[in-house]
Amino acid sequence: MSAAVVPSPAALSREPAAAPAMPDILPEVRRRGGLWGAALRHPTISMGAVLLLLMLFVAVFAPFLGTVDPTALAPARRTRPPGEQFWFGSDMLGRDIYSRVLYGARVSLVVGFAVALLSSAIGLAIGLVSGYVRLLDGIVMRVMDGLMSIPPILLAVALMALTRGSVGNVILAITIAEIPRVSRLVRGVVLSLREQPYVDGAVAAGTRTPMIIWRHILPNTLAPLTVQATYICASAMITEAILSFIGAGTPPTIPSWGNIMAEGRALWQVKPYIVFFPAVFLSITVLAVNLLGDGLRDALDPRMAKRL
Repeated sequence: MSAAVVPSPAALSREPAAAPAMPDILPEVRRRGGLWGAALRHPTISMGAVLLLLMLFVAVFAPFLGTVDPTALAPARRTRPPGEQFWFGSDMLGRDIYSRVLYGARVSLVVGFAVALLSSAIGLAIGLVSGYVRLLDGIVMRVMDGLMSIPPILLAVALMALTRGSVGNVILAITIAEIPRVSRLVRGVVLSLREQPYVDGAVAAGTRTPMIIWRHILPNTLAPLTVQATYICASAMITEAILSFIGAGTPPTIPSWGNIMAEGRALWQVKPYIVFFPAVFLSITVLAVNLLGDGLRDALDPRMAKRL
């Protein structure tokens, strides 16, 4: 038999290796130049941010970009093709489509950003409480499951049928439809976080539940919540266009992209430009938000960061 290896006194005197620290949920963003460095390493963030800023510029400075009153009627100049007088053509009432499309960017962006902020804030609160407080989890999640069983567009149409058409009501209807998805995402993150050793240590130290949620749980839910908010913003823009297209969204007097496409669908085969231009602007805006969301997902995911 071989002799047993006896550790030396020097080896016995060594202290045990320290346990690995909790991985930072934003490793690359904090380590290499912040958000600017993340944008440089992930081209999708730069592309999405540039396109989104361009749309924001168009929406804010629409009155100074060669536009006219988007609601001004001119029956004698109706259905004019794109040209020097009407850059995007005119609709069946003689209104300038170029002006209506640029002003319509305001409606879509306001709806998208408002729905993303409201649904993220409300869903975050619901997800934190239901994920950490076990007694409320079953009740709250069953309510969220009931709302998720209804398709979002049908739920929004039903809510709009109970109110009059306005931008505020559209935001409210879409927000209610998006809250369950945010709450379930946050709940799933909280369920994994509350089993971590640092949370057990906080509980053992006598830290109160609100403080544990605020200091230990909430910061680690912001990264996935930010990515989810970008997708909600894009989905809200599409849902608003659908509601306006079927006549259940903003009033026809408001120049939104959905209303413009709804008014031009009867002349699609002979005057396709009435639908084409608002559809292109809607597609570019949704693409910009989705590119930004994809880039943020790659930048904020520690597993993706290790591959770079």
